[in-house]
Amino acid sequence: MTQLAQLYESKNLGELMLKLSSEDVCRSYMEEMRWGNNPVCPHCGAPNPYRLRDGKKFRCKSKTCKRNFTVTVGTVFENSKIELRIWIAAGYLLSAHKKGISSHQLSRDLGITQKSAWFVLQRLRLIMGEPNPEPLQNVVEIDETYIGGRLANMNRKKRKAIVDAGTDNKIPVMGLVQRDGKARLTVIGKNSFKDVVRLNVDKSATIATDSHLSYQGLDQEFAAHGTVNHTINEFRNGIFYTNSVEGFFSLFKRTIFGTYHQISPKHLHRACPIFS
Repeated sequence: MTQLAQLYESKNLGELMLKLSSEDVCRSYMEEMRWGNNPVCPHCGAPNPYRLRDGKKFRCKSKTCKRNFTVTVGTVFENSKIELRIWIAAGYLLSAHKKGISSHQLSRDLGITQKSAWFVLQRLRLIMGEPNPEPLQNVVEIDETYIGGRLANMNRKKRKAIVDAGTDNKIPVMGLVQRDGKARLTVIGKNSFKDVVRLNVDKSATIATDSHLSYQGLDQEFAAHGTVNHTINEFRNGIFYTNSVEGFFSLFKRTIFGTYHQISPKHLHRACPIFS
């Protein structure tokens, strides 16, 4: 059995850390996961580079390239002084915890500083998002929520700054859930509700929303658009309901309350992809 297969079969963090016994084992794992048995140069794509004496670096055989490289070149691990075993363990913890993990908790679990843990988490979240997400199809439930603390719970300085600036401390976030399991969270920002729907949903889809006025007219652009009116306690109208996306929001907000406690507007867009 290959090292890669053995690592995938780890049932918990303890077993994983036993298998990641050294940096050489971690590097071999990364090489097998990236290249299998056929490494290639990440700079020019030439096959069959040869390994240098230190066991870590390769050298390209191409006469026009001849550059040295390691398995981390072109990845989020490149130029990082953090050990590969820490990266792999952090990825395991972030994906295994249903409600995420904070940088403070990760630093305690892995014995690194909070700043290093924050750096690791930010890079891992970056690769967890879809670079070119496909539009959602079939029946798609859509709803919006607002993320941000209450003014009454803030200290006087923060409350005064928000009031004086005339801004809203709540950040609008839209959730889109495809009935077969796909889900997506996105910060609305300067876009309209319809703009976000157009960017994320296929024109052939059937859309289910609440009765918010910003969704009116979508039936002219998509296959069908049905609504439920929560103000009169209507929560289901045939196949049209938003229960799934509301449950999605429930998990997202419990993650904020229980794990992160607060998410600043500056980093909210980085937290959304880990739930998608």
